[in-house]
Amino acid sequence: MGDGEPRVPTAIAVTSADMALPPQDERTLPAAVLQDVDRRPLDHVLAELQTLVDQCGHVIVVCSEAVPAGVERRLHTVRALLETDRIALFRPPLPPLGIAVLARQLRQLASCDLGPGVLASAGRLLTHYIHAGALLGSVARLDRVPVDLKAHARSWVPGSQFGVVAHPEPQLVRIGAEATLSGPEFGTSLLVAKGQLPSDWVTGTLAPAWRVQGLREAALPAESSGWWGTGRLTEFCAYLPDLSVLYQLVTSVRQDACHWCGIDVIGDRCVFCSATPPVYDDGGGGRGGGASGRDRALGHRRDPALGRRRERRALTG
Repeated sequence: MGDGEPRVPTAIAVTSADMALPPQDERTLPAAVLQDVDRRPLDHVLAELQTLVDQCGHVIVVCSEAVPAGVERRLHTVRALLETDRIALFRPPLPPLGIAVLARQLRQLASCDLGPGVLASAGRLLTHYIHAGALLGSVARLDRVPVDLKAHARSWVPGSQFGVVAHPEPQLVRIGAEATLSGPEFGTSLLVAKGQLPSDWVTGTLAPAWRVQGLREAALPAESSGWWGTGRLTEFCAYLPDLSVLYQLVTSVRQDACHWCGIDVIGDRCVFCSATPPVYDDGGGGRGGGASGRDRALGHRRDPALGRRRERRALTG
């Protein structure tokens, strides 16, 4: 998986220790944990990020949309004060356990011969192969997935439980004999994080229905209760565990140099400088014949083993 010159791996950072999952394999690199960035003195956080940039060249910070607003503000402030395009802030629309899984996948890929721009862009691609959800004891305060009035009413019935998938497509069912949730069309492992709700339905019903090839447990992230609107939950996430598959997915996408900062990326936006490629009206006569620049940049080969792909959505969502 690459025999280039030795290099320092890009740092993959998370915003709390419980988002740094144990290694998936022997090549998984440790996460850099940026603990309490909104509570510590600004100069301490500045020094920490500067050291990471000096040591690793580039830093990709993966954080949940459920982090306090102060965390995001502080990260943007530090990036601005350091006046660097070497720090990428990545907040994909995943629940906390899904964020932790994605960060670990990037930690796996960081050991390969991928440049920092490609690695950062890979986060956007791999997000679309993650199926993240939860078993909930109530959906009365759930605002991340559409909840109809009937489900809200059933939340008040003692003993009610709901199966919810937040990503890639919202789903919600009340747990019963006929309850089913659509899952991935390719082989995955399932990570389960138990909160204040038994995980029997997830491990005994959902896992076999999704035909998962492995099942592991993890601690429930502290952000999960706030994200799902209840502490009565068990969170789960189906994901691609194998480094070889992840590497094949990423390297099957065409790479281009960002027109602004020059770093190699995949997709239509540089995660480090946020630049998007200029739009050219080539009238069908430009490079690549009638294909648009957007189509040319995607160039993603399909692997039947992974089922139906949504290549364009994966790189532009």
